[in-house]
Amino acid sequence: MRKIYVLLGVAVLALVVLFSSIFVVDEREKALVLQFGQIQRVKEEPGLAFKIPFIQDVVRYDDRILSLDTDPIEVTPSDDRRLIVDAFARYRIQNVEQFRRAVGVGGIRSAEGRLTAILIAQTRAVLGSDGVTSNTILSEDRSELMTRIRDQARLRAANLGLEVIDVRLKQTALPDQNLAATFERMRAEREREATDERARGEEAAQRVRAQADRTVVELVSEAEREANITRGEADATRNGIFAEAFGADQDFFAFYRSLAAYETSLQGENSTMILSPDSEFFEYLKTDSPEGATNRPAEPQAAAATVDEETSDAGEGSATETN
Repeated sequence: MRKIYVLLGVAVLALVVLFSSIFVVDEREKALVLQFGQIQRVKEEPGLAFKIPFIQDVVRYDDRILSLDTDPIEVTPSDDRRLIVDAFARYRIQNVEQFRRAVGVGGIRSAEGRLTAILIAQTRAVLGSDGVTSNTILSEDRSELMTRIRDQARLRAANLGLEVIDVRLKQTALPDQNLAATFERMRAEREREATDERARGEEAAQRVRAQADRTVVELVSEAEREANITRGEADATRNGIFAEAFGADQDFFAFYRSLAAYETSLQGENSTMILSPDSEFFEYLKTDSPEGATNRPAEPQAAAATVDEETSDAGEGSATETN
């Protein structure tokens, strides 16, 4: 019976030793086999592995891509316009042996603290470099700046056994004390642009009005020129007709001109004229002549002197009133 208990104890001890020497590495992990704190072996392939029980320990590290968010930091670009930047990074443990030597027993937490310091330093260095303004950070060039931050952080994180895969700026904002001044400046810029647009519109409107006025003047001038030409031709025709009529019957033409002068002189309410009785203006109205109306001069000079040729187009049937 005693022998059975001994064999049973040996079997149990063997099982304990066996299970203590076996460990499993998941496909999402990398493992280090340590002996008295010293690295003995690296296990990166997933599967079953062995170690010396009670002497060696196994430390596992996540082999997946991890994320790290940094606290918002204040940066000052080259235009001295302060910004609050919030960044995050994607990284993974590339070399577990180097990672263990760099961070020791602190593991991921210690590594993330050191990686955060690297990201903050490189973010401030890149965003505060010459030629980088706040407008550049807020424009499409933002992606180029993030690439520069990632490359520089990758070089420094390699000493920790880490690979920085990507760095992104989640948020870029102004400090609260600068918001009011920034909004006021933006409002002033928009008002200036609106004033410039209105000025350009007014200038264009003035050009259109000036062109329209010029066109009106040219059209009116052309119309007046054509009217004067037509009027001159008509006057020439009229004068030709008068000359022909005057040459045909000089007495009748003189009588007609006198009637036109009477009509022109006695228009509207002007029905009274004070003239000398001997005036030749009423030569054709005198009845006290012994020879009557048949004794009249060949050309009435008074009528011809007082009446302009342009008033001679009055109708032959106009009435004449005298007092």
